[in-house]
Amino acid sequence: MARRTLPAAVALTAAALMSMTPTAAEASPPGTKDVTAVLFEWNYASVAKECTTTLGPAGYGYVQVSPPAEHIQGSQWWTSYQPVSYRIAGRLGDRTAFRDMVNTCHAAGVKVVVDTVVNHMSAGSGTGTGGSSYTKYAYPGLYSSYDFDDCTSQVSNYSDRWNVQHCELVGLADLDTGEEYVRKTIAGYLNDLLTLGVDGFRIDAAKHIPADDLANIKSRLTSPSVYWKQEVIYGAGEAVQPSEYTGNGDVQEFRYAYDLKRVFTSEKLAYLTNYGEGWGYLNSSAAGVFVDNHDTERNGSTLNYKSGADYTLANVFMLAWPYGAPDINSGYEWSDADAGPPNGGRVNACWQDGWKCQHAWPEIIRMVAFRNATRGQAVGNWWDNGNNAIAFGRGAKGYVAINHESSSLTRTYQTSLPAGTYCNVQNNTTVSVNSSGQFTATLGSDTALAIYAGKSSC
Repeated sequence: MARRTLPAAVALTAAALMSMTPTAAEASPPGTKDVTAVLFEWNYASVAKECTTTLGPAGYGYVQVSPPAEHIQGSQWWTSYQPVSYRIAGRLGDRTAFRDMVNTCHAAGVKVVVDTVVNHMSAGSGTGTGGSSYTKYAYPGLYSSYDFDDCTSQVSNYSDRWNVQHCELVGLADLDTGEEYVRKTIAGYLNDLLTLGVDGFRIDAAKHIPADDLANIKSRLTSPSVYWKQEVIYGAGEAVQPSEYTGNGDVQEFRYAYDLKRVFTSEKLAYLTNYGEGWGYLNSSAAGVFVDNHDTERNGSTLNYKSGADYTLANVFMLAWPYGAPDINSGYEWSDADAGPPNGGRVNACWQDGWKCQHAWPEIIRMVAFRNATRGQAVGNWWDNGNNAIAFGRGAKGYVAINHESSSLTRTYQTSLPAGTYCNVQNNTTVSVNSSGQFTATLGSDTALAIYAGKSSC
């Protein structure tokens, strides 16, 4: 998402821009592991290390990295979303660091998704992070004024399709993606990333690009079936809707995150019994889901790392529930919503220097293996207390219970699991399931339990 206009300090979270869903070709990330760790503003050397030490061993299928392009100068995080060239010469590393990261992550069994900014360029003029000179509508050797849309005012009316897709998102120069040269140039950038081994793209601000334009660009790729996740933010009654983009690839389902916040903070977890398509969302096979992302954690529309047990348990639920392909947002502490990453993106260690590393929180990371082990299994044996305690199984492969009440809860749960001893990966204690598929457990307030076949010892 493109953030903030360059000249003003009005740091808008333009990132809440949009998401997209893939065509039937790529229903959620291909492969047996569909969880993505979104390492927001981590530099590429730090991402490489994390793939080896944490993501691969935990069972993450993908890592999403911040935009690899030269961008405007500045310490704010949103400078990464104002490209000035398609060279890999930004704050997070150069071309060599990027290539080494991809190779290292692949060696660890983790595929790489790139956050890609192709809707727009910058909002001002100057010298980029790689030394390129630019003005708002001129990027030497790349784009000239002829390559931008004629509308030079800001997007102001989301009920007007033309305004949304031809005017400028928070004042950023809007590329005319209907033009042959622009389409060819964007495809060239993505193809270059493919030569470096990239496995997929998140298309930032996809809502502001006509779906047909994106389809044309994707068709020019050397791997046109590459994983494709689009940011298309849902808005009731708006002219541009997420469902328009599912023919291209996955679409990020923002309603999922918005509603989780409401349910976990002011409603009842019992309402989640049919979460997903039953709530009017996109088809599960085309939906990218998340509890929060870098935009929504800052604009307050979703839960975030400051939300305590609401946040942790929402992530546990997302990973246990078979809807969409989940992203785990992993960023850094902030009080200033514009603040860039600590140490310029270098992560010396998790939970130091302000790095929150949500992808490695024990309650969250242990659910990645649970999700992989229960893939393809339907929900069964649902139980709730009519309020904020719920439990459900995933076929004969797993079972989860969440107690979001203010006091502890003891009860006997009915599962479809074979008799045996299982490890509750939420707290590394054992659970005994009897021949009737039942077990009795006590869950403290704001805790969860998760057991799955194949994990008998802690």
